[in-house]
Amino acid sequence: MSEIRRRQPEKIRRHNTILDIILHGNIATQTELTAALRAAGVDATQSTVSRDIKELKIVKVNIAGGRQKYVSMLGEQGKSQERLIRVFTQAATGVRQAASLVVVRTLSGMAQAAASAIDAMQVPEVLGCIAGDDTIFLATASEAVARRLVERLEPLIGRH
Repeated sequence: MSEIRRRQPEKIRRHNTILDIILHGNIATQTELTAALRAAGVDATQSTVSRDIKELKIVKVNIAGGRQKYVSMLGEQGKSQERLIRVFTQAATGVRQAASLVVVRTLSGMAQAAASAIDAMQVPEVLGCIAGDDTIFLATASEAVARRLVERLEPLIGRH
C-alpha cells in the first residue's frame, strides 16, 4: 500500500476525532485541540491541526463567560449558512468603504473567524479577504461593488 493511501484513513480518523472533540467540548486553542487529540489516541502536530482546522472550516465563536470555542461550519447547507451569519454578526463591530475595499472591524481576536465566515459564505462581491486581529480587508471589483457590499453587511453588524 502506498504511503499516501495509508495516510488517508489516518487523516479521516483525525478529522472525525477533531469534529467530535469540538462538538462535545469547549476547545479554544490549537494547543488544547492537539492535547485532546493525543488524549484520544491521535498523534498530530500543531501545524497539522492548523491545516485540519482550515479544511474542516472550523472557526472560533464567543461563548458565555467571555470565552471562545471552536465550532465547525460544516453541516447541512441551511444550518451552515445560519451559523456563518451568526459568527459574522457576533464578531463584527463596524464596516466602512475605502475606495474599492471594504474594511470590517471586529472584536479583538475575532477577525480570522469573521473572515472565514465571509469566505465560506462565498459572498459574490468579495474577490478576496485578508484578516488581522480585529480588522478585515475585503477586496471588491470597484467602488460601486464595495458600496453594495457595505450596504449588505451593515444590517448584520450588531444583530447579536
